[in-house]
Amino acid sequence: MKATTVLKNDHAAVQKLFADFSHTTARGAGSRSMRPALKCVVNEHLKGEWEEYLEQTRKHEQVVLEVMEKVGLDPETETPGREVVRHIGESLVKAMEMALEAGRPEAAQIVACECVVLAETKDHLNWELIHEVAEKSITRPAGAASYGSSPSGCLPCCHPPKKSRK
Repeated sequence: MKATTVLKNDHAAVQKLFADFSHTTARGAGSRSMRPALKCVVNEHLKGEWEEYLEQTRKHEQVVLEVMEKVGLDPETETPGREVVRHIGESLVKAMEMALEAGRPEAAQIVACECVVLAETKDHLNWELIHEVAEKSITRPAGAASYGSSPSGCLPCCHPPKKSRK
């Protein structure tokens, strides 16, 4: 395959991908879903973990907006997929709010755990897809590391390697 780029070959598909992803990440949907999760948490260790996720999400928000700006994509572009992403995010928040209102903290924490797993899974899938686009879009010198080659499999600025727990 020649050194052509996905951005040049299928700009519309990349625009759609980033538009949907920017709503999940850059438009604060990730932060908005982590805040109610933190209200539901009872376990202090879990709270610390989720505070790290929230900080990581804020970094993602900044990175996605910067990338979109650099490649000339509008973060406000609406797509049918973006509408679905927005609905799912709002539904996760609503589920946690309902669990909190029920007055059973341990049950609310379980609901929040399920919501965080869903949100984090989507986030990781988004980043993997972005890495794939980046791998096919950018020509690097021979021997240069790929974007997904950090120990955590993600961008080193956003996902530093986890410390091992003993």
